[in-house]
Amino acid sequence: MITVEQHLAHVLGALAPLPARTVPLADAYGCVLAEDVVARLAVPPFDNSAMDGYAVRSDDVAAASAEQPVRLRVVGDVPAGSTARPVVEPGAAVRIMTGAPVPPGADAVVPVEDTDQPPGPGAGKALPAVVLIARGPAAGRHVRHAQEDVAPGDLVLAGGTVLGARHLSAAASVGYGSLRVRPRPRVGVLATGAELVAPGEPLRHGQIPDSNSTLMHGLVQESGVEAVDLGAVDDTPDALRRVLDQALGRVDAIVTSGGVSAGAYDVIKEVLEPLGAVRFVKVAMQPGKPQGFGLLEAPGAAPAVPLFALPGNPVSVFVSFHVLVRPALAKIRGGGSAVPLRDAVAAVGWTSPPGRQQYVPVVLDAEPDASGRVRVRPATSGGSGSHLVASLALADALAVVEPQTDRVDAGDAVRVMMIS
Repeated sequence: MITVEQHLAHVLGALAPLPARTVPLADAYGCVLAEDVVARLAVPPFDNSAMDGYAVRSDDVAAASAEQPVRLRVVGDVPAGSTARPVVEPGAAVRIMTGAPVPPGADAVVPVEDTDQPPGPGAGKALPAVVLIARGPAAGRHVRHAQEDVAPGDLVLAGGTVLGARHLSAAASVGYGSLRVRPRPRVGVLATGAELVAPGEPLRHGQIPDSNSTLMHGLVQESGVEAVDLGAVDDTPDALRRVLDQALGRVDAIVTSGGVSAGAYDVIKEVLEPLGAVRFVKVAMQPGKPQGFGLLEAPGAAPAVPLFALPGNPVSVFVSFHVLVRPALAKIRGGGSAVPLRDAVAAVGWTSPPGRQQYVPVVLDAEPDASGRVRVRPATSGGSGSHLVASLALADALAVVEPQTDRVDAGDAVRVMMIS
């Protein structure tokens, strides 16, 4: 057997990020930014009003009060988006809306609520000849100054950022309509096994629901990449070859479940091992010992497609994906491949197979221990059995038990890999 670290190093060493390309902002959501984004525009791009009201000279209204309001001539109207530039001279005011440019001569904005004018639409649309100011703001009050957030040339987004809505909005605000990104990989998902039946369909003796396709499809999506359903195939080599041939060239990676061990009908191993492109190994982990990985040649000039061949038991699929496939997809996607671990403490004890790194689906207790550490307990009394798929719904993390440990006792320190 090889260690988890050795197998993961082999996998990551064979992979590279997808080539970067420029896409419109609307298509960049969920992609990894390939280069730094530096502001082309200032934010705000000009001095603008933070309130609906009247742009004034602060000196003109310094003495204003409800008892003695200041009377100003209204010499213009500047709604948001206006290109008008009426000058605010002494004794004058300009009606202004939120976001509109502050006109020349003005250095403050009086909210409409501090005037004698009605707020809101309707009657308030008529431009008055004069306005009474009942409270005078200080210079700069209710004015958003140009560049107070970002100046041209400032770093706005660092390369490697996974782009969400707020990042795309920031890019738009500083002058970008498109970005250079690593595209989201398309990952084909394929379950194998003659015993598999589509979820919800009646079962005959010896059949089970195909939970693996649903599981892998969801895990791929949770990794920030696009899942492509390749369906499920029985244990017939020709059926598997047809599906793989159709997938190559239209996906960036393939994840399979089942058919990788020592059984007479392990179709993944039967079809791919003779080709030499996929290496099948035993990894010192529990669950998930049998693993396969390699690069399949794609038609034409398309790049080779990495294939991750996982065991067929659902918990083995779940663990193998988080430990081995998730960091690999992160590298293909162009992001970091490290899976963070955090310190915790076992709330109860369990056994672990010596010589193999154990991954136990665990639940986080609501209350920490006396020292503030997170307390964890197995999601099921069955431990990490590779068939206990229904209990995965309870798990918050995977507890990682080192190969030299054969038992974890209550109160022992453990590391956990967060999965939710």
